[in-house]
Amino acid sequence: MKLDLWKKPKSPIIIQGFPGFGLIGTITTEYLIEQLKAELIGTVRCDDIPAMIAIHGGKVVQPIGLFYDSKTNILIVHIITSIQGLEWELANMIMDLAKKLSTDKILSLEGVASPNSVGEPKCFYYTTNLKMKEVFKKNSVQELTEGIILGVTGALLVNADGMPVSCIFAETHSTMPDSKAAASIITILDKVLNLKIDPEPLMQQAQKFESKLRGLLEKSKEVADIQEKKRLNYVG
Repeated sequence: MKLDLWKKPKSPIIIQGFPGFGLIGTITTEYLIEQLKAELIGTVRCDDIPAMIAIHGGKVVQPIGLFYDSKTNILIVHIITSIQGLEWELANMIMDLAKKLSTDKILSLEGVASPNSVGEPKCFYYTTNLKMKEVFKKNSVQELTEGIILGVTGALLVNADGMPVSCIFAETHSTMPDSKAAASIITILDKVLNLKIDPEPLMQQAQKFESKLRGLLEKSKEVADIQEKKRLNYVG
């Protein structure tokens, strides 16, 4: 796994959201990039991800892209490919990125399964950053005190090595893309980081966002399955 950066902002807030339950992280980072008009300043290359790219607006969409907004000093790690089996490597990559850029604030966005099928999705936080804990409490975000954290976020917390890491979890009722739950995270990010981003357009564009991301990830999985079958046939 190789990290390529052609700009190196100083001490940015790193926000990462990987494909997970409800695609919350991917939808939220996609929306942040569009709303902040963040620019691509780097990529992460890995031979183990599916050999597939997307074209959007006449431009190549990197499977793993690093986007930066100078107005807010936010760096967004955006993923639109299958990352199964790469969770530990990606967590290490984020830690390396944080050290290179001397950041002291990492935010991880995730969806969690909810037993409730009605009502507004709730959000929870977990943080190792005492200052961020006070910010979350001030904005009436409920703390996660019991639970299982999987994927890159779980690996990131294990490998944090003293680096302050904060997580925001949104309840979702389905493994399908859930823009409503993603919008609830946008609302919290808007408050705790003073972004002045309206989550309402995300709800209005929900169908576009969800169908786009679902299609990209389904294609990514198909390519990964084909590659695995070819590998097994070769080994056999």
